[in-house]
Amino acid sequence: MKHSEIKELISIFDESDITKLKINDKEFSITLEKSVLSHCVEQQPKIQIAQTAQAAESITPKTVPNSADVVTINSPMVGTFYVAPSPGSAPFVRVGDKVSKGDTVGIVEAMKIMNEIEAEFDAKIVKMLIEDGQPVEFGTPLFEVEKL
Repeated sequence: MKHSEIKELISIFDESDITKLKINDKEFSITLEKSVLSHCVEQQPKIQIAQTAQAAESITPKTVPNSADVVTINSPMVGTFYVAPSPGSAPFVRVGDKVSKGDTVGIVEAMKIMNEIEAEFDAKIVKMLIEDGQPVEFGTPLFEVEKL
């Protein structure tokens, strides 16, 4: 299953009343489940993510106050975040780097599948919010970026 198909599946799942979805194929398996989660992110207040997609969208941090051009790139899924394609490799991006729409900025490993996280717009990396190898939830801010 392609990264874009997984993102679309998550979006449809979030907008539905379904609370659990499990898909098994020959070489692929995914389980989606809605529950109440909490997490702390560096310099972010503790957030409760509700079971409805509408509530989650209203509380997921999308922008940094006092700066209209600074936004976050968020994790599209639960998993482990990696800054490089393999241990010892150079990171995909560093603070100060400029990225184009579609450039890979990191990887989230979920169920032994490496899912590339791509920039959704041209941007400059302002701050890394998650360290390499840290677990992330759906919607966890990964980078602060400035739209170009």
